[in-house]
Amino acid sequence: MGKKINLILEFNRDLEKAIKKKFPQLKGFRILSKSLDARKSNLGRTPKYNYQVEVSLPGDDFEHFTETFSHLGPLPQKPIIVGAGPAGLFCALRLAEYGIPSIIIERGGRAQERMKKIAKFWRNGQFDGENNVCFGEGGAGLFSDGKLITRIKSPFIKYVMHKFVEFGAPPEVEYLSNPHLGSNKIRPLINKITDYLKGKGCEILYHSKVTEILTSNDKITGVKILTDNDESRILHSPNVVLATGHSAKDLYYHLKDLKVSMKPKDFAIGVRIEHPREVIDHLQLGDFAQQDSLKSARYALSHHDKSTDHGTYSFCMCPGGYVLSSGTEDDGLVVNGMSNYARNSRWSNSAIVVTVKAGQDFSFEENILGGLEFIKEIERKAYNLSIEKASGRELPAITVEEFLNDSINQNELPKTSSPSGIFKADLRAILPSFVIDHLKSALINFDKKMKGFIHPKSILIAPETRTSAPVTITRDKTTLESISHTGLYPCGEGAGYAG
Repeated sequence: MGKKINLILEFNRDLEKAIKKKFPQLKGFRILSKSLDARKSNLGRTPKYNYQVEVSLPGDDFEHFTETFSHLGPLPQKPIIVGAGPAGLFCALRLAEYGIPSIIIERGGRAQERMKKIAKFWRNGQFDGENNVCFGEGGAGLFSDGKLITRIKSPFIKYVMHKFVEFGAPPEVEYLSNPHLGSNKIRPLINKITDYLKGKGCEILYHSKVTEILTSNDKITGVKILTDNDESRILHSPNVVLATGHSAKDLYYHLKDLKVSMKPKDFAIGVRIEHPREVIDHLQLGDFAQQDSLKSARYALSHHDKSTDHGTYSFCMCPGGYVLSSGTEDDGLVVNGMSNYARNSRWSNSAIVVTVKAGQDFSFEENILGGLEFIKEIERKAYNLSIEKASGRELPAITVEEFLNDSINQNELPKTSSPSGIFKADLRAILPSFVIDHLKSALINFDKKMKGFIHPKSILIAPETRTSAPVTITRDKTTLESISHTGLYPCGEGAGYAG
């Protein structure tokens, strides 16, 4: 085992030289963690990297991450996993490592196929309800940003990072404090994972939508699926993992009809703010913004209104990224952001969202899915406005200055990264008044923290509504099984547990 040391180096200093100076007999080293400290860099303070490094000296050997799995063998009936996004694929991967092949059911197509469908939607409005930014192999993660970040303290994080590297991700994802793959790097990884699973005896049914979860006395017996050829099939299994993401609204309604235990939860909605990348880089890094080794700058901002107990915060910040139209229904518009690995587009964007409180901002007494209805109404308003002002695919937008002044001028909007295009709109016609009010106060607060955040070329694009699921599908803390239905395992973002 090597010796672990902590080092703080200016961003442009060579790590290997610094270690060799400290350990002349160095045999080798590996980075365990790396994070950038760019505080006050806009005021001239030199950015620094904080490293934890393991060094190997004569007689030392590195420890390597290893895991052994008991071979449990195939089950009499393969477990069924609904959804081929990150949660579903890693569930199948983990089962396969124990010798248990599964059946994965995916309503959309393979990654390359859905990319073509999405491109048609962005360019000319040809929408596909089963192949879009959320549905299809790889799930929403294929078009988000490739951020490998979670607020949850889990013992499996190291395993997940190691697996990504094993399937071809850059080694740095195992040690960076905010690891980022980029949407372009994730796509080939997903193909490798699904091909690996097939080699382990897993079946992956593409273009197959679960229309019914089959039960008997509140015990799971299987699922009914509908293929793109309108062929209906029944698959039997006492174990069904739901990894459908937070956008499979039809499934939430089906779970409600089955009386699967769910409870409403808080979520957040708002807008996506976009700046020219050079503006954010300068605000955060000052004169160091031109240094290639520092790459595109990130920010994290939050504001809490004590009088209303609502928080407003930045979310899913995409340096050098793109703003995407990412709806899953033909009568609704949604925005999201993504970056490729290089993070080198001319813009940087982030969601700015306001907390929506269950029972306060929306009612659920008569409908446990009241939060879902709340979201759908906003997305529908955005679409109707786009139909009225544009073609139905363009996204509603306004400059930050116009938004704060409650006025719309005749000037053209600044250029945007969005491949769908944007049109000028009064966001008060889309978002609830409490969201508008909290966004305004937060933006003013953010400009005090990052002077220049309110910039003539900064724009708000709406609506950002898919930050998290509006419900939690309640499960046992130990077995992770639904507390109401034996053999049903809610998993990932759609279950309300990811974070």
